[in-house]
Amino acid sequence: MIGRLTGKLLVKQAPELLVDIQGLGYEVLAPMSTFYQLPAVGEGVMLHTHLVVREDAQLLYGFASTSERELFRALIKVNGVGPKVALAILSGVSADAFVLLVNRGDAAALTRIPGIGKKTAERLLLDMRDRLKEWQTEPVAGDGTAGPASNASGGSSQPDARQLAEEAETALIALGYRPAEATKMIVRVQKDNPGVVRSEELIRLALQRAI
Repeated sequence: MIGRLTGKLLVKQAPELLVDIQGLGYEVLAPMSTFYQLPAVGEGVMLHTHLVVREDAQLLYGFASTSERELFRALIKVNGVGPKVALAILSGVSADAFVLLVNRGDAAALTRIPGIGKKTAERLLLDMRDRLKEWQTEPVAGDGTAGPASNASGGSSQPDARQLAEEAETALIALGYRPAEATKMIVRVQKDNPGVVRSEELIRLALQRAI
C-alpha cells in the first residue's frame, strides 16, 4: 500500500496530478479540496494517498490532509458510493463541511453532487452519521466550499478565457457533470466573474453554486 508521496509536482490538470519521485512519475487523482492547496508546478509537494486496486486498473488518490483521506475511505465503504463519487463529494465541499451536511441531514445538498441520487443521499446520511460521531469539525466560512491557495495556478503566463474554460470544463466532466452542464456552469461563472485568471478558481465558483 502506498500511503504517502513526497516529490516534485510536474502536472496538475484537475482532477489529475503527476508527481515525480526520483525520476518515477506517479499519476494521482485528487479532489478539488486538495487542488486548491497545491503549490505551483515544479515545486515540492506531499500527498497522503490511498490505492484502489481494480481488475482493470490501479488508481492512486491523493489528499492534502489525513482527514480528507480518512473521509474518502469512509465514503467508499458506503454501498453505492465508489471512488469517483467520493472524489466528487470532496471536490464540492470540504471534509468538515460534509460532516456538517450529514449532521444536519441535508439530503438535498448531497443530491446536487454528480452521481448521488435521493436513495444514495439518504444512505450516506444514515451510514455516515455514526461513523462521523467523533469527527472534530472546525469553523467553516460561507457554504464550506474550500477556497484556493494563493499560489495554486503556478507559472508566470496567464491563459486566455477560452483555455481557462476548457480546463475547468474538463475537470467538471471528470467529476461527473455532463458536458453541456459543465459548459453552462463555466459560462455563467465567467460572465459573473470576468477577472478570474485561474481554472481552479473557476471550478471552485462553479461547484460553490452547484452545491
